[in-house]
Amino acid sequence: MSEVAPLTRTVRPARPLQLGAVVSTFRRGGGDPTSWTDRGRTWVFAWRVPTGLVTLRLVDHPGLGEVAAEAWGEGAEWVLDRLPHLLGEHDDDSGFEPHHDVVAQAYRRFDGWRVPASGLVVQALIPTIIEQRVTGKEAFAAYRTLVRRNGTPAPGVGAALHLVAPPDPRTWALIPSWEWLRAGVDGARSRPVVTAASRAGRLEGVVGMPPIEARRRLESVPGVGRWTANEVAHRALGDADAVSFGDYHVAKNIGWALTGSPVDDDGLAELLEPYAGHRYRVQRLLELSGAMRPRRGPRFTLPTHLPGRS
Repeated sequence: MSEVAPLTRTVRPARPLQLGAVVSTFRRGGGDPTSWTDRGRTWVFAWRVPTGLVTLRLVDHPGLGEVAAEAWGEGAEWVLDRLPHLLGEHDDDSGFEPHHDVVAQAYRRFDGWRVPASGLVVQALIPTIIEQRVTGKEAFAAYRTLVRRNGTPAPGVGAALHLVAPPDPRTWALIPSWEWLRAGVDGARSRPVVTAASRAGRLEGVVGMPPIEARRRLESVPGVGRWTANEVAHRALGDADAVSFGDYHVAKNIGWALTGSPVDDDGLAELLEPYAGHRYRVQRLLELSGAMRPRRGPRFTLPTHLPGRS
């Protein structure tokens, strides 16, 4: 309950920190039931960590050069102990040299951003699988529906904000097929979620592994390919090289930003070759700076019928 005193911790980053730029990657759309922000200095997350449920509130105090953290629930100590990783304190950008003006400008503008590492692999993997081959809007709506129906109310201030922590792996695995379909998730995505949930212990074991081995283990799950593994790697593992190959927009946007013309994945790999070890760093800096090609075409409207995808 919210009146229970939280555990607290203050982090004074070794370098300037832009909190919102760092932790916004954990928010799955504006209606994400596991997170809340005032779009300013405060971010709140309801998560399920190895020791239990937790609500984490982060408040940025840039004038003091610190971030104040409060955590409620059984997972409070775990998440506070991991806070430096979550805020990207262990992200090493040494050797990163911008080779394009637009990258250099983004690097200067977001000098307080770094690659975070939540250490929560399955929590990052399941919504990423749901996001495969559909628009973000559709995926976020599906995840929101499934979490609100199957998750657990958050402890502490999370309850007052009506936040819900994601289901545990067993609960994800037991969601019936009709419920997946009602949420707009076809079998090609629900099956990998169920498989990943059944292998949760082995998948969580990739934390601390060399990046190539970690991504290889993630891709051993049927239905999890390069894009999905890399999306998890740069959220949960702090992998600064895990660029989102296979994404519908990323290659086109980066190509447009760096050359004035969209490219495919092969072209993206060639463009980013000079940034080896930091390819995701380039991707995220360009995303944060808004360096994306102009959008054309009508806005997407969510379907009101059950999906019939092949």
